[in-house]
Amino acid sequence: MAQSIFVNLAVENVQQSRAFYAGLGFGINEQYSNEQAACVVIADNIYVMLLAKPFFAGFTDKPIADARATTEVLNCLDCDSRERVDHLVKLAEQHGGKAYRQAQDQGFMYGHAFEDPDGHIWELVYMTAQPS
Repeated sequence: MAQSIFVNLAVENVQQSRAFYAGLGFGINEQYSNEQAACVVIADNIYVMLLAKPFFAGFTDKPIADARATTEVLNCLDCDSRERVDHLVKLAEQHGGKAYRQAQDQGFMYGHAFEDPDGHIWELVYMTAQPS
C-alpha cells in the first residue's frame, strides 16, 4: 500500500491561499475542503492542507509560527524538468507569491524556490540523477 503525505500549513485566508495553489495548476479535493480548510492535490500521494490559523491551532498546543518572520520547515518538491521549476516560480509570482532566491544550477541539480502568500517556502528541484 502506497503511503501519502499531508503537509499542513497555517494560512491567514483559506480562499486566497486556495486560489494561489490552484493558480499553480494544482487540484483541490473538495471532499476535504470547506471554509476552514482546503486540500491541495500536488500529486497522487502528496497533499497540502491549507488550514485557517484558528482551525490549525486546534491541533497543537504550541504557538503557530509566522512563516513571514520565521522558518519552521522548507518544503521541497521534485520536478520533472528545469522548465517546470522555472514555470512554477513564475506562476507563484503571478498569483501573489514571490521568488525566494535566485535559481541555482549545480549541473546535476537545478533548483529555485518561492514563497506562498503566507510566507511558506517551497524549494523546487530538478535532478538529472535521482536519489535511490
